[in-house]
Amino acid sequence: MTVSKARVSVPAVAKRGEIIEIKTLIRHTMETGYRVDSVGRQIPRRIVTAMKVTYAGVEIFAMDFTQGVAANPFVAFHTRAEESGELVFTWTDSDGAVETVTKTITVTG
Repeated sequence: MTVSKARVSVPAVAKRGEIIEIKTLIRHTMETGYRVDSVGRQIPRRIVTAMKVTYAGVEIFAMDFTQGVAANPFVAFHTRAEESGELVFTWTDSDGAVETVTKTITVTG
C-alpha cells in the first residue's frame, strides 16, 4: 500500500461505559481505474477495499470500500469503553497490501 502511516485518534483514558469517538484517516490515492494518464493509458484500479477494528480481541467495526470513496478515506465511529485493552485497526487494499495501527485505551471506574 503506498501510504504513510494511518492516523488514528482514540482517547487514552475513558470511564467504563462511556461512549467514545474514534477517528481514522489513511493516506491512499484510491485510484478508481476509470482514469487515463497523459498518454491515454488506463491507470489501474487501486483502492482500499476493507477496514476492520478489534477491541480487546473482539471485532467492533468493519467496513467495505468501493471506488466511489475519495482519496485519503476518513472514517469516524463510536463505541462503548468497557475494558482496558488494545484497539487494532487494519486496512486492506485491492493489491492485498495491509496497513495496521494499534492503540491502547485505559478504562477506569
